[in-house]
Amino acid sequence: MKFLVCISNVPDTTTKIAFTPDNKEFNKAGVQFVINPWDEYALTRAIELKEAQGGGTVTVLNVGEADTEPNIRKALAIGADDAIRVNAHPKDAFFVAQQIASIAKDGGYDVILMGKESIDYNGFQVHGMVGELLGIPTVAPAMKLDLSGNTATLEREIEGGKEIVEVNTPFVASCQQPMCEPRIPNMRGIMTARTKPLKVVEATADAARTEVAAFALPPQKQGVKLIPAESAGDLIRLLRNEAKVI
Repeated sequence: MKFLVCISNVPDTTTKIAFTPDNKEFNKAGVQFVINPWDEYALTRAIELKEAQGGGTVTVLNVGEADTEPNIRKALAIGADDAIRVNAHPKDAFFVAQQIASIAKDGGYDVILMGKESIDYNGFQVHGMVGELLGIPTVAPAMKLDLSGNTATLEREIEGGKEIVEVNTPFVASCQQPMCEPRIPNMRGIMTARTKPLKVVEATADAARTEVAAFALPPQKQGVKLIPAESAGDLIRLLRNEAKVI
């Protein structure tokens, strides 16, 4: 069975966010980048399923420029067999989905996995677009994934409960906890990752469908006002006129 796991390169969760002077791009200066945490669930589960089946391959795919390669190598150290990098800036969700679909179509993959969203943009879009472009089912967000032959059983979160879904390969699934416990690379994995294949391909010529007009930081938190218990009227006035929540 052939697994394709799509990974994103995102700022570490402790990063202090800043933008370029025109507020149209994220300022990468001094920022530590990591594998998108949601994608780590997809990667680890693909490796577990390959091991349980006693064979198969796990390929990681990233749409990004050369600076993403350290985290691609980390994914190889975790246990992926090989990697593909589409040499392009991830312009928007549809552009990324087109690149993934192109690679997936040529590679004949049985299972395409990714995180439910990236922690930088929280778009929750790419998986559905990939499934539509390939004409195959998409299950999102999946909390559990098991395989029996060519049939997958997935548990997905829905409002007020969960849903059990069965689907035949090929399919796309986006992953979230508690699917598995993400793995940490060991020394042997780090050493072998250096020699595992990492293929770089050029992007298709498709243009992005959206453009960022501007980014803005959230307003700074204001000071706390303490209102005596006997001044309930003042509290109501402040909530109505200043906080504007009532």
